[in-house]
Amino acid sequence: MTERLDVDEVLKALPLWRTHEGPRPAIERKLAFADFNAAFGFMTRVALRADKVDHHPEWSNVYNRVDIVLTTHDAGGVTQRDLDMARFIDEAAAAMGART
Repeated sequence: MTERLDVDEVLKALPLWRTHEGPRPAIERKLAFADFNAAFGFMTRVALRADKVDHHPEWSNVYNRVDIVLTTHDAGGVTQRDLDMARFIDEAAAAMGART
């Protein structure tokens, strides 16, 4: 089993992320893009990475907005896999002109 990390400690390394209010420990980020095509392009980029590392975000998309929640289900909380995915998401979001 993957080791759970303290959410507050993880968030110190991820200033654009917040604690997700929900039934289990998770982190979240809300993004806005120029339009739907930019949002969908971002999601495609993240989806390709998620498939490669076998760690998939919970997310929703409405027009230019993408809301993302990260947690490791089998660990029951946030792990290094979430931290790594969040860093990739931050890089992809910045490269694609996202705003929070």
